[in-house]
Amino acid sequence: VGLMNVQFAVKGNGVYILEVNPRGSRTVPFVAKATGLPIAKMAARTMVGETVPSLLSLYGVNIIRDHIAIKEAVFPFSRFSGIDVILGPEMKSTGEVMGLDTDFGRAFAKAQLGAGQALPTSGTVFISVKDKDKSPILALGRELASIGFAILATGGTAQAFREAGIPVEQINKVKEGRPHIVDSMKNGEVDLVFNTTSGATDIADSRSLRQTAVANRIPYYTTVAGARATVAAILAMHTDTLEVAPLQSYFDGSY
Repeated sequence: VGLMNVQFAVKGNGVYILEVNPRGSRTVPFVAKATGLPIAKMAARTMVGETVPSLLSLYGVNIIRDHIAIKEAVFPFSRFSGIDVILGPEMKSTGEVMGLDTDFGRAFAKAQLGAGQALPTSGTVFISVKDKDKSPILALGRELASIGFAILATGGTAQAFREAGIPVEQINKVKEGRPHIVDSMKNGEVDLVFNTTSGATDIADSRSLRQTAVANRIPYYTTVAGARATVAAILAMHTDTLEVAPLQSYFDGSY
C-alpha cells in the first residue's frame, strides 16, 4: 500500500515486470504538478489506513483538467563527445522537464525548449525512414512543406515523396559517398532530422548522423510518434506564440 515504482519490459505482445520497488519515482512530483493533487500526501495517508475513495472525495479528483502536461527526458549527450544517442533499456536520462499548455503542440514545444531543444519554424528537414514508416511520414512532410520547409531525403524516402507529389531534394547516405547528409549537417544546411531505422546494420550506418546532430544541436527524432509531435509543435509555433503562466493558474481557471 502506497507508492511503488514498477519497471516493465515489453516484447511483442508480452509484458514482463522486471522489479517493483516500494518507493516514489520522479514521476510522482510530475503528476502532482500536472494535476494539482498532493499525490505523495495521498499515498502516505493510504499507508496509515485511509481509503482511496475517501481521498478521492477529499481532494476533488473529479475536477476536469483541460490542459496538457508533457514530460520530456533530459539527456547529457552534448557533454560527451562521440557518444551514441540511440536509446536502449538502460537509464540514460539525468532528469526531466514539463511542458504545460492547453494545446498539445504548444505543450510539446515548451517541453522541448525546457530540455534545451529549440525547434525550428523554418528551414530544411532531413527525412530518412524505414519502409513501414514511409506512409505516415509523407503526411508530416506535406504539412512541413505547406509552411515553407524544404525536404531533404535519402533515396527510398525521396522516391516516396516524389510519388506523392511532394517537393523533395535527394541526398546521399554516408555510405553512398560524398557529398552526403552528414556534410550538409556540418555545413549548417539542415535544421531538423527525422530518422527511423530497422536492424543493427541501419543503426550502425546512421551512428555518424546521430552524433553530428548532437554536436551541431540539430533536433533529431527517431520515431514516427516523435516526428508527429514535433510537427504539431512547429505548426503551433508557426501560427501562435508561446505564453508563460504560473502553474496555479491552470487549476484556478485564470489561464
